Amino acid sequence: MVLTGATLLAGCGFGAVDVTPYEPEPGSADVCAALLDELPETVDDAIRRDVSPESDTAAAWGQPAIVLRCGVPMPAAYRPDAQLYDVDGVGWLAEEGDGGTFFTAADREVLVEVSVPDDYAPEAGVLSELAPAILATVPERPLP
Repeated sequence: MVLTGATLLAGCGFGAVDVTPYEPEPGSADVCAALLDELPETVDDAIRRDVSPESDTAAAWGQPAIVLRCGVPMPAAYRPDAQLYDVDGVGWLAEEGDGGTFFTAADREVLVEVSVPDDYAPEAGVLSELAPAILATVPERPLP
């Protein structure tokens, strides 16, 4: 099935998604590896794509690309009284960006960020499809 997905993507002209390299938070490597193994092959009908450079902490789907980064720091916008958007048991901090929204699973021991282009609105479908993998692999932490 992975080869079929790769063939379909190649046929559509989709190459690897460029993900800006980043240094994952210390102690996040094992959790991120487990998460990437559990992630679905499709999200909101978008097929999983390779990322460049190859990474054990990032994944992508579709065109325009939905990008997941694992082991990111807490966003500067986070405050103890921040309103989190609960989707299927994962608490997401939403930040508007240029052309989409950045969601950070702020209630997890290892933070997971998902950038969702406006083309996928409403974003709850994307987040809902990612929630089972996050719940299965990334431990919850209490927030202040």
